[in-house]
Amino acid sequence: MWYHKPVINEELLQSLPNLKIVASSGVGIDHLDLKLLSSYGVKLSNTPFIVSTDTADMGMALMLASSRRLVEGYQMAVSPDTEYFPADWLGDELSGATLGIVGMGTIGYKVAERAKAFEMKILYHNRNQRNKEEESAVGAIYCKKIDALLQQSDFVLLSVNLTPQTHKLIGKRELELMKPTATLINISRGLVVDQDALVEALQNKVIKAAALDVTYPEPLPRDHPLLKLKNVIITPHIGSATKKTRRLMMENMIESIQAGLTGLPIPNEVL
Repeated sequence: MWYHKPVINEELLQSLPNLKIVASSGVGIDHLDLKLLSSYGVKLSNTPFIVSTDTADMGMALMLASSRRLVEGYQMAVSPDTEYFPADWLGDELSGATLGIVGMGTIGYKVAERAKAFEMKILYHNRNQRNKEEESAVGAIYCKKIDALLQQSDFVLLSVNLTPQTHKLIGKRELELMKPTATLINISRGLVVDQDALVEALQNKVIKAAALDVTYPEPLPRDHPLLKLKNVIITPHIGSATKKTRRLMMENMIESIQAGLTGLPIPNEVL
């Protein structure tokens, strides 16, 4: 499967009686019915670790672009109407700011490693607390409750899998807990955020800005209000989109398929 295609449904499974394995690109499996696959005896693999470095880089890129207003700055610099650069056109610095990471898995931890180099204070919320050595290595402080992280963070970065528990994890209540100077960054899945609530929060200055590599749907309808807001950066779900990583993803999928066909242990099998 590439870009969630083809759609794996009962009709397709019935038409492929000899199917042994589905190899899905990327880390997310929210587009797959695991019980349905299991009922047909079909194994499943994904490519969770290969994408982590690039996606963490993307998180930092969005944070920097939003805080330093790079898109607005570019538009100003190339506009035919620009006669001078205003001296009071300012962004925000990352150094010394507080980053709250929601989801401290492989990607979230790599973001923390990068944020440490920017001298950021790092908070994180996760189902399970990391061990003391891992926390110490990046200077991360665990927040058992997400509310505490939201209230303290200058940047809130979402790096969670989409599950029933994380569906619209960030809604009106959570956005109102954030600082009015805070920025929301989403590199996970669009449905982790209640987009209607986000539009309202951005329009009413409940939060300062958002930087999104993911939305729902993708792409957004061309008349969607998020596309009209100046305090939003949206990229086309390109967290893992580098030449090297995409090639490694494909190689990883082929290895899983070959293992599944020969009865060997499947690399990155989803159980």
